[in-house]
Amino acid sequence: MKITQSEAYNAVIIELKGNVMGGPEAAELNTTLHKLLEEEKKNVIVDLASVKFMNSSGLGMLIGGLTTMKNGGGDLKLANATEKIQSLLIITKLITIFEHFESVNAAVESYKS
Repeated sequence: MKITQSEAYNAVIIELKGNVMGGPEAAELNTTLHKLLEEEKKNVIVDLASVKFMNSSGLGMLIGGLTTMKNGGGDLKLANATEKIQSLLIITKLITIFEHFESVNAAVESYKS
């Protein structure tokens, strides 16, 4: 998995690419989120468009990310989940915990209000 980061308006977009399976990438994402909180950047969008596969550790990584942001006074939203990832979120009932948007632009818009 590769992690890239960009900014749009008042949100940071973290794009995940490849297979999201926890491990060292979970630590990398966690470090990235803690740095953003230190920089007072509290609106995060995780772009899942390029995620091919996600296992339970990958889901745990997203939950950990959401918890980190919420505890730091921020928020983490998901965007562009593929059909496969979306069904995984539905089966695990995590769709009720994460705010999810069809596009990164829609997620960015949600932070404007």
